[in-house]
Amino acid sequence: MIDNQLVTDIVNRRKSLHPDDPSVQEEWEKLTNIFIQNENETLDYFQNCSPEILDWLSEVFEDISAVLQSEQFITCIEGLALKYPYLDLELDISYAKQSMHL
Repeated sequence: MIDNQLVTDIVNRRKSLHPDDPSVQEEWEKLTNIFIQNENETLDYFQNCSPEILDWLSEVFEDISAVLQSEQFITCIEGLALKYPYLDLELDISYAKQSMHL
């Protein structure tokens, strides 16, 4: 099971960083490593997390997709874009799709 508090803590650290801070990449790697462990848990987490957390997690959609190579993951994040149209996830979803080795 994905540790919601751990994800929240990582996202909060990420939020506190300047976009050009090299530490951003480290936080992205931590998040990616959490979400590539178990696809079903990842899908469940994404479908049930808050829109605010989802907005920050969208930064790592591409990295997750590159490892999972999963149409189900793409379908999941596309559904979340429809559920939360105000988050503007389309570009991150596009990058996630491009990372698939079809």
